[in-house]
Amino acid sequence: MKFIPTGIDGLLVIEPLTYVDSRGYFFESYQKDIFEKNGIVDDFIQDNQSLSHKGAIRGLHFQNQPFAQGKLVRVIKGAVLDVVVDIRKNSPTYGQHFSLEITETNKLMLWIPVGFAHGFQTLEDNTIFFYKCSNRYNKESEGCILWNDETLTIPWINIAPIISEKDQLGVKFAEFNSLF
Repeated sequence: MKFIPTGIDGLLVIEPLTYVDSRGYFFESYQKDIFEKNGIVDDFIQDNQSLSHKGAIRGLHFQNQPFAQGKLVRVIKGAVLDVVVDIRKNSPTYGQHFSLEITETNKLMLWIPVGFAHGFQTLEDNTIFFYKCSNRYNKESEGCILWNDETLTIPWINIAPIISEKDQLGVKFAEFNSLF
């Protein structure tokens, strides 16, 4: 596996070694000791999976302490534009975003440490998105930053967005008080 720095401390793109033959392909998506050697020492305790239609935007979500989550994300089927925003107040990249197209073909993964808001936009119908979390979901600890806040300048793909009512009510970044 290749662990590729993004320019934002702790945020890593992970490219698995993929073995292809006449049967199809095989790759390891997680091996604890390899991840630990690359600075990812979280124990994963919850797996999540979603199916979304083309244009669906989920996010920008985060969990506050004591239920803050690190996430290892990947696409099983389809494609997404994955987006994270650094919400760590003392970080030199506070308020900056990083985006990456993750597809079933490129098999990239993204390690998102605690202290980031996360979201994604599906680029194909029936996209299956999978993520391992280092902590359990807790409704009282959840937060949401408005996905289309102009000050974040996130380069969403020009597809008619499908957005939940909850995500439409996210807080603007300028009004956001980070607890990280």
